[in-house]
Amino acid sequence: MANTFTEPQPSPLALLLLGHGSDPDSERGVECPGDLPAPSDPGLVERARAAKDALGERVFVLGHHYQRDEVIQFADVTGDSFKLAQQAAAHPEAEYIVFAGVHFMAESADILTAPHQQVVLPDLAAGCSMADMADIRQVEECWAVLEDAGVADLTVPITYMNSTAAIKSFTGQHGGSVCTSSNAQRSLEWAFEQGEKVLFLPDQHLGRNTAVRDLGMSLDDCVVFNPNKPRGGLTDKQLQDARMILWRGHCSVHGRFTPDCVDEVRERVPGVTVIVHPECSYEVVEKADAVGSTEKIISAIAAAEPGTAWAVGTELNLVKRLALQHPDKEIVYLDRTVCFCSTMNRIDLPHLVWALESLAAGTVVNRIEVDPDTAHWARVALDRMLALPGPSAAKD
Repeated sequence: MANTFTEPQPSPLALLLLGHGSDPDSERGVECPGDLPAPSDPGLVERARAAKDALGERVFVLGHHYQRDEVIQFADVTGDSFKLAQQAAAHPEAEYIVFAGVHFMAESADILTAPHQQVVLPDLAAGCSMADMADIRQVEECWAVLEDAGVADLTVPITYMNSTAAIKSFTGQHGGSVCTSSNAQRSLEWAFEQGEKVLFLPDQHLGRNTAVRDLGMSLDDCVVFNPNKPRGGLTDKQLQDARMILWRGHCSVHGRFTPDCVDEVRERVPGVTVIVHPECSYEVVEKADAVGSTEKIISAIAAAEPGTAWAVGTELNLVKRLALQHPDKEIVYLDRTVCFCSTMNRIDLPHLVWALESLAAGTVVNRIEVDPDTAHWARVALDRMLALPGPSAAKD
């Protein structure tokens, strides 16, 4: 079957399409210092290659799966956030780690790499809406609510990799761990061996999907803590009865997929297999044929028989890349409208060229540094995850 992937059309509500524009009320660091090359500069590819060649082994470029191809072509390794941070740590000869990803990923790389290595994020505005939904002050206030309700001593915090260094540090200090979308089940199993309840940060959907679908809990075992409401919008009894206390956070990309998207694609593409990321809502995950991390989605499609049809519920750059890599399969996007990760797309070729050329000239720009105390406790939480059995601990 010929590949029929077509470009989704932007909807009127598409936000900051391909990283253009800024929203200073909701995004950090929307301005970068320095003079960027013009996006129309026809020599950008040559300039990036020349700067990277000049740096040689002194630079190691990490490219997240959701990056656009114009950036990915310069990555020394591609992958999910934790895998990339590990790869950076495995290359101590690299003086500079240029992370083509988002802010929390660069923080993780700084935590895991050696002191002599400097992590650079080409655009400081490349944040993560999900990570920013859990502010450290809000989480500390939440913990105070749990203490007041008499359940804090029974609760183990688990934070998704897609969280700030401050939240990872909080988790480490309070006996908890980090998880990825691949090892969320094992992480929760471990947590329930330590306590009676879990505070799951910051993605409610991954927490709910794992608890209900993988651990056999009921939806009634889960409550959602809303940091914008007094005491999270929950009573003491609700907190005392709950087993999963889910933070009210979500991914702006995966949150766009709806059950109607699944119904529509089944009508449009006969025999299609729907595979989605566990950051999608419970209702979408229940309707899908397969659920898995980004790496699992990539491997499932790679192993599929020629002629099969797949509808993929994750970020569009990756879906487009999969379609190009597997022309013998029909690969479509789960939603008809465009759904790029707008902040991830801020790492474009002009920003990458600017960062590489600055490094080649001896100037370190947009360095991401995590303070030692925060880094210590975040590393404690990460090490607890790494101690879990199974190879999935190193995947998102």
